[in-house]
Amino acid sequence: MNILVTGANGQLGNEIQKVSKHSQDHYIFTDVCDGYEKLDITNLDAIRQMVAQLDVKCIINCAAWTNVDAAETAGDIVEQLNAKAPENLAMAMKEVEGLLVHISTDYVFGGDPYNTPCREDQKESPTGVYGQTKLYGEQRILATGVKHIIIRTAWLYSEFGKNFVKTMLSLTATKPQLKVVFDQCGTPTYAGDLADVIYDIIENRKFDNNEGIYHFSNEGVCSWYDFTKVIAQMAGHTTCDIQPCHSDEFPSPVKRPAYSVFDKTKIKETFGTNVPYWEDSLEKCMENLKKEV
Repeated sequence: MNILVTGANGQLGNEIQKVSKHSQDHYIFTDVCDGYEKLDITNLDAIRQMVAQLDVKCIINCAAWTNVDAAETAGDIVEQLNAKAPENLAMAMKEVEGLLVHISTDYVFGGDPYNTPCREDQKESPTGVYGQTKLYGEQRILATGVKHIIIRTAWLYSEFGKNFVKTMLSLTATKPQLKVVFDQCGTPTYAGDLADVIYDIIENRKFDNNEGIYHFSNEGVCSWYDFTKVIAQMAGHTTCDIQPCHSDEFPSPVKRPAYSVFDKTKIKETFGTNVPYWEDSLEKCMENLKKEV
């Protein structure tokens, strides 16, 4: 099967490049930057042309506008990337009876107060443009009737690109003191683990009769403060005084979810997914980062 990956130079796209080397399928990696097949996912005709030319039967959509704060003022491009583009990809796959695997976010929640892990059937309540456009993307995919696997994830990090882990490694190594919010709780997700899940679903053809929305993050729960403390501890950055603080000490144009822990029962029971504990996956990522230095 020929599989097209969008956003190939992002965190998840890079991890999928690694796992795809073991596949019997043929992966085609696209992005807007050099080194990849160029594809404008906001252009339906361009997608149709590439799908026909390369006989694509599955698309993994890792592309999105992910800058949460900037989304508030960036204009139409956010909806184009997060809502229109997924609809285009869905339409192109529907026309060839293919599969769309789409990555969504915990930011589809956050407006309503809750303190139990989020299930897939929980009412969505996004608080900003990013979360709202990602929800629109999900809804537009469902409306096309395409065969789909939508995976919501949260707090994604990896060895690639810019992310919280790499930022905190730098700050805890160079700052005498650091304040990190403790009133937002969730679960970090190692992009390598998410790539493994996607690879398993596609490689072993587990998607048949199992289309729908799924939640995936690593196991456990922590605040951003807890996350930072563990990052610093694993790195041996002992001189930085890390202090907890409230979210309102860091003003933002968007209200972020205060509790976005996922209930992963559905993905585990449907696909037999093994979900690693977040600290174990963080340790694996940190070891890989040390090898790169």
